[in-house]
Amino acid sequence: MSTNEQVDVVVLGLGPGGEYVAGTLAEAGLDVVGVEAELVGGECPYWACVPSKMMIRAGNLLAEAGRIPALAGEAVVTPDWGRVAGRIRGEATDDWNDRVAVDRLEAKGGRLVRGTGRLAGPRRVVVGDRTFEARRGVVLATGTRPRIPPVPGLEGTPYWTNRDAMAAKELPESMVVLGGGAIGVELAQVFARFKCAVTVIEGQDRLLSQEEPEAGELAAEALRADGVTVLTGARARQIVHDGTAFTVRLEAGGQPLRAERLLVAAGRHADLAPLAVDSVGLDPAAGVVRTDGQMRAGDGLWAIGDITGRGAFTHVSMYQAEIAVRDILGQPGPDADYRALPRVTFTDPEIGAVGMTERQAREQGLRVRTSVLPISSSTRGWIHGPGNEGFIKLVEDTDRGVLVGATSAGPAGGEVLYGLNVAVHAEIPVDRLQHMIYTYPTFHRTVEAALGALR
Repeated sequence: MSTNEQVDVVVLGLGPGGEYVAGTLAEAGLDVVGVEAELVGGECPYWACVPSKMMIRAGNLLAEAGRIPALAGEAVVTPDWGRVAGRIRGEATDDWNDRVAVDRLEAKGGRLVRGTGRLAGPRRVVVGDRTFEARRGVVLATGTRPRIPPVPGLEGTPYWTNRDAMAAKELPESMVVLGGGAIGVELAQVFARFKCAVTVIEGQDRLLSQEEPEAGELAAEALRADGVTVLTGARARQIVHDGTAFTVRLEAGGQPLRAERLLVAAGRHADLAPLAVDSVGLDPAAGVVRTDGQMRAGDGLWAIGDITGRGAFTHVSMYQAEIAVRDILGQPGPDADYRALPRVTFTDPEIGAVGMTERQAREQGLRVRTSVLPISSSTRGWIHGPGNEGFIKLVEDTDRGVLVGATSAGPAGGEVLYGLNVAVHAEIPVDRLQHMIYTYPTFHRTVEAALGALR
């Protein structure tokens, strides 16, 4: 028997952004129901950001130990994946149990409903035999799922996605990775450092194809230095699993690739049809939910996170969540601004970027000036020695004299990115940035030299 329940807000999907919206609105005194079919907290803490960075931290330690002979003495290191898997289970995921997150939400006054929710018209959500009528509205925060390419033979095989990789108690002896984006290159490097033979297949002509060409080249060099075979401009033509291993045949022909495991890291996509978005006038076949600057997708409807198409990043979801909360509570605030959207690929070296690439800036019709300087050209980079690969690239809009994009790659690329993020976001004139005091000796002092090279 169906029941109708009156609430203030329903949040569909309790990933980082959805959980924040539900908890914050509940703390503000609203009657909030959060709907989640899987784990409260979403992809990030259980299968993505947090466990992957634990893996990367471990892999980086192994790499640093390998640099000891050049700088400090002798070291013998024996990789042990069990330590990594144990930390992921014990510290990051509670063995994929979300009790802590559920308690956190309920302590704020929010209510959790387990199940798959769908829209049933404006301000109405159905979960199983329950119908919720939201007085203020509904927030869509259902995220994305891995994109599985239509390669003949792939369907039905025991391929891995990021979730399987994060849960691996033991590493395979060999692995083929389909996709050279952030997830693919991060996991390829980690697995290789733990003595798995890895091959990456990327259909574009370089890794990290959405970033600067220099970033893709650096990532390829780093992976190859760790023993990874990198194949760019290559596509899988057929995949076969014989019960023990995968065989991947490439479109270009040549020797087939054989590996114990196949990791699919070909991007992510949103599936709106199961949400019944057509009941509120949205296109179920669309790849994203369009929103205005206050994250409104319709009357009494907001959308945040991956499904908005603004980048599959936890920090974007949390940024949008703040805006949606303000709007739902009737509090004034600025519209969403994505000009200075930052992102980091946590390889070694880290590759951080913010704003537009040189190509994107030129495609928007801007008159552009760029500079690229290696991190090793700085005193800190020289001191650092082995492991100092990286660069600073700046993209200036010469008509306005401000940076519209930048890439910071190096031993602390994601951290050095912060100052460049501020510069792009605040549109600080390049002339002013050039007359700032830069700490010596630091990696970020390379930024000063790169600014000088613009002139």
